[in-house]
Amino acid sequence: MAELYAINCRDKPNSKEKRMAGLKAHLAHMDEVFDRVSIACPLLDEDGDFAGSMLVISATDMADAQAFIEQDPYYDADIWDSIQIDRVGVTAGSWVGGQPW
Repeated sequence: MAELYAINCRDKPNSKEKRMAGLKAHLAHMDEVFDRVSIACPLLDEDGDFAGSMLVISATDMADAQAFIEQDPYYDADIWDSIQIDRVGVTAGSWVGGQPW
């Protein structure tokens, strides 16, 4: 059974040029896997510059989530300094219909 996983990727310093060069391939890849994506967005620093990427995806387990992010062209472009993957326990919020209490 698929569960949600949050993937936070922090860019390496001075990686904007690589990020922009790989944007077309990254977006094409996102189109291919869109059925597994709940959220996909760039992370921005206080100046509005790229700081990384955040995704919330459906995956069967941690290994599946890891394989998912390793298939992204940005992974091959080596723009990310770190990747943190966590299973998400959705319990409340406007996106999930409110609060259970």
